[in-house]
Amino acid sequence: MTYQHFKEDCAKEIEQQSHNKNMQSVSQQWIQDAQSLKYSYHFEWLGRPIIQYPQDIIAMQELIWSIQPDLIIETGIAHGGSLIFSASMLELNAACGGPQDAEVLGLDIDIRQHNREAIEAHPMFKRISMIEGSSIDPEIIEQVKAKAANKKKILVCLDSNHTHDHVLAELEAYAPLVSVGSYCVVFDTIIEDLPDDMFSDRPWGKGNNPKTAVWDYLKTHPEFEIDKSIQHKLLITVAPDGYLKRVQ
Repeated sequence: MTYQHFKEDCAKEIEQQSHNKNMQSVSQQWIQDAQSLKYSYHFEWLGRPIIQYPQDIIAMQELIWSIQPDLIIETGIAHGGSLIFSASMLELNAACGGPQDAEVLGLDIDIRQHNREAIEAHPMFKRISMIEGSSIDPEIIEQVKAKAANKKKILVCLDSNHTHDHVLAELEAYAPLVSVGSYCVVFDTIIEDLPDDMFSDRPWGKGNNPKTAVWDYLKTHPEFEIDKSIQHKLLITVAPDGYLKRVQ
């Protein structure tokens, strides 16, 4: 079987998954149970906590390989695992003939000193830069735009404050930087699909989260579409309706 035929078969099977109500239900229940145990906190990438589901990590690897970005912008740094992951993928791309000067820019309102030191000591830091400050501060936004000015292919990942207003402001600021054919990935849209009492200690919940921000943003931005094929393939993801492809 050729690769093309293999991919065609996969596409048909993924489409079948999207209509399989039992798989959808079981996956949703699994996510709910896993979330209560902080499942996503238990994985590392090259020695740093990444705080993502393995399924989404694989999806991001596929996107980074197919897009070959020379800049990845990430809001939310935490322990730095996602920055290290993105930098390592760009390093692999470069080793395979991709952009040699590709880099990752991370934003966070509070980069804890011990996390900064660990990130800066990592071998992949050579492809990483960081800015401390609110991702929706106009001065920070201008710094990011300056960084993106001479880049050809840009991928954006939003994973900081998960309130509707904050994520919508991030989308307005950073989604326009995304290259046609690339993605703005909005993480933790799953909040809308989980019981509200799971986030009683947070300022977000049902009706006020990244997914509601995505829905709001798309009302006036037809240049982006939700790539449903990704969530149909993964089934288990923290970003349902969050893989936004720029189509124009």
